[in-house]
Amino acid sequence: MDFGRLITAMVTPFDNDLQIDWEQLERLIDYLIEEQKSDALIVSGTTGESGTLTDDEKEGLFRETVRIAAGRCKVIAGTGSNDTAHSVEMTKRAKAVGADGILLVAPYYVRPTQEGIYSHFKAVAEASDLPVMLYNIPGRTGVNVELETVLRIAELPNVVATKEAHEDLNHITQLLLSLPSGFKVYCGEDALTLPYLSIGAHGVVSVASHVIGAKMKEMIETYLAGDIAGAAAMHHKLYPVFKGLFFCPHRVASPAPVKNALIHHGYQVGGLRLPLVPVTESESRFIRELFPELQA
Repeated sequence: MDFGRLITAMVTPFDNDLQIDWEQLERLIDYLIEEQKSDALIVSGTTGESGTLTDDEKEGLFRETVRIAAGRCKVIAGTGSNDTAHSVEMTKRAKAVGADGILLVAPYYVRPTQEGIYSHFKAVAEASDLPVMLYNIPGRTGVNVELETVLRIAELPNVVATKEAHEDLNHITQLLLSLPSGFKVYCGEDALTLPYLSIGAHGVVSVASHVIGAKMKEMIETYLAGDIAGAAAMHHKLYPVFKGLFFCPHRVASPAPVKNALIHHGYQVGGLRLPLVPVTESESRFIRELFPELQA
C-alpha cells in the first residue's frame, strides 16, 4: 500500500455547539483533495482531536470521509490509543466502513517497555488486514519507539509505514538503512519535510498542508525531479508557515493555529473541545499575516 507523498492529518470541523459539522466536513475534504492536493487524509488523529471524540463520532467520521473522498484519495483512520483492546475495536470499525488503512500512535502516558510497544502494535495489526502506519512522536507520548522495535514491527506483514515526528535524523537514517524494501518512512514535522526527503523518506504527514498543501506538493515533486536548489528555495519560502502554525508567537497547542488559518481562508471549521482552546486575538492576527495572499 502506498498512501502517497502528501498526507494531511485532517482537523475535525465543529459547529457552534462543538458538535461535528458534517456539512463543513464535506467542504473541507473536497478542498484538501482538489485544491491542496492531498494524496491521503488521516481522520481522527490527534490533529482531529481524537482524544475528545466518542467512538461513534470516530466511526461516523471514518464512514463519511470514505464516502466523500469516493476514491479520490486514501483514507487512513486514526485508531491508536493507550488501550490495546480499544485500538483493536476501533480498527475493526474502521475496516467495516471502508477505510484504506490505519494510523497507530505509540501508547501514550503509560510509558510501556519496548516489548509492550511491540506487543501492542502486533495485537492491533493482527486484528485486521488493513495496512498499518505506526506513529512515533516521543515528545507527546512520553516514549520513543526505538530502532530495533520499529524493525520488529516492520516485519508484521500489514505494517507498511512509519510516521516519525521528531528531529533525530540519525534515527531516520538508521531506519532507512535497515527497513525492508517497500516499507515507507514519513516525516511528521512539517519543517523537516525536505531534510527527511533528502535522506530517503517517502513523504510527509502534514498539518500545514491544510493551507499550503499544493505548495508542499510542488516542493516534494521539485525535489524528486532532481531540482535540489529549487526545492530548497521553496522550503525557505514555506518555512515561516511551518513554524508559525506551531509558534504564534509562542507555542500553541495544535490544532488551534491551523483551525484558525483555515477560518482565515474561508473554511468554518469551528472551535476546539476542552482542554484545547482557540488562539487569542493577537495570535489570530499573527497567523493571518503568515499568508500574504490574505492581506488587503
